[in-house]
Amino acid sequence: MNNIFSENTICAIATGSVTSAIAIIRVSGNEAIQIANTIFSKDLKNTKSHTVIYGNILDGENIIDEVLLSIFKNNKSFTGEESVEISCHGSIYIQNKIMQLLIKNGCRTATEGEFTMRAFKNGKMDLSQAESIADLIASDSEIAHKTAIKQLRGGFSNNLKFLRTKLIEFASLIELELDFSEEDVEFANRKDFEKLLKIIKKELKKLIQSFKVGNAIQKGIPVAILGAPNVGKSTLLNCLLNDKKAIVSNIAGTTRDAIEDELNIEGIKFRFIDTAGIRDTKDEIENLGIRKTMEKAESSHIILYLIDVNSNINNQLEELKKVKEKINEQIYIVVNKIDLKKDTSFNIENAIHISAKNNIGITELKSKLLNVVNSENLSSNDTIITNLRHYQELKLTLDEINVIINGISSGITGDFLSINIRQALSHLGSITGEVTTDTLLGNIFGKFCIGK
Repeated sequence: MNNIFSENTICAIATGSVTSAIAIIRVSGNEAIQIANTIFSKDLKNTKSHTVIYGNILDGENIIDEVLLSIFKNNKSFTGEESVEISCHGSIYIQNKIMQLLIKNGCRTATEGEFTMRAFKNGKMDLSQAESIADLIASDSEIAHKTAIKQLRGGFSNNLKFLRTKLIEFASLIELELDFSEEDVEFANRKDFEKLLKIIKKELKKLIQSFKVGNAIQKGIPVAILGAPNVGKSTLLNCLLNDKKAIVSNIAGTTRDAIEDELNIEGIKFRFIDTAGIRDTKDEIENLGIRKTMEKAESSHIILYLIDVNSNINNQLEELKKVKEKINEQIYIVVNKIDLKKDTSFNIENAIHISAKNNIGITELKSKLLNVVNSENLSSNDTIITNLRHYQELKLTLDEINVIINGISSGITGDFLSINIRQALSHLGSITGEVTTDTLLGNIFGKFCIGK
């Protein structure tokens, strides 16, 4: 991102350059109102902040459009700068013409994410909150939206603030010891410090472990459908999606590659994966599909293992046993084809009974998936990490905390402890923005759309 700390007044079409009923053009910077005043039919100089004014955008004496101007003064805006928002009609010509007039009178076009970057720079939010805006815009399910809103409102930031404040307190005492190193005094009680570090370690591990769930929230909770050939995996996928996504055939081994699609169930996005049937085969291509099945299963959050109630049950359960030995994930047994069930004495404890072909038991299956989600506190008030950069920095922080704990146990001196404390503080500070570089900010805000 060029000119990352430029003080120029910037402008951008916030609603995207598409034809629409209404479009919004944002202006932010020290001369925002002055520049808007040069192209508006009414005088804006004495307008109060948070006022909406009706008038015309003018190019000389020519009226370009009838618009509403929203005025934000005294840093009481999203960016923390003097700002103007122009609500105009959504003609591409009108949008471009207003942009041309703004640029002609002193604005420059904003770069990607520059409005949010300025909000961060001006202390309106920390870096983790700024990044949550991108998550909020990208949210396509209720739970993804709730998670992004909580982070935007500072939920994650408050967690980090507590950890960092406590570390800084002890870091200051350690640094004080170094100033009095010749007098051999100890200002930082090592036992108290060790207790605090264990609390911090516990909290860090909790946040780090939440990333698997957070990643699933953003991308959709992956659910792999496993089982022997012809147990109805593709039929189940089609039934869940209410679409003929997968080929259904009586020929064993029809599905040789994973087929994926998404379904939103009561505000939570699930990503269902139909896989190749698991069996012993000499077909090289089918074996490749089975290996890919296991890879998909290992990366899934939930596994639905289908069993055909009318095929050899014991053989299918043996295959399930082999799968459980290889995969350490939640596996739920789904007994299919109950509409054709012949053996009424057959029963598997806690299994879900369905007929994918006749849409029997599918509502119960969806409820089971939702129960799994709720039992893992996806909908709770716990902070959930969704950002890979945050996850990596938290892991690096935990590494440093472990080094400090081991150092205290072995009686390491304060000067060495202070090095790792500084590193831990640096990693935490990188998440919230207390420690940044222009390159880091450029990478983060460069992923935003122009106008945000």
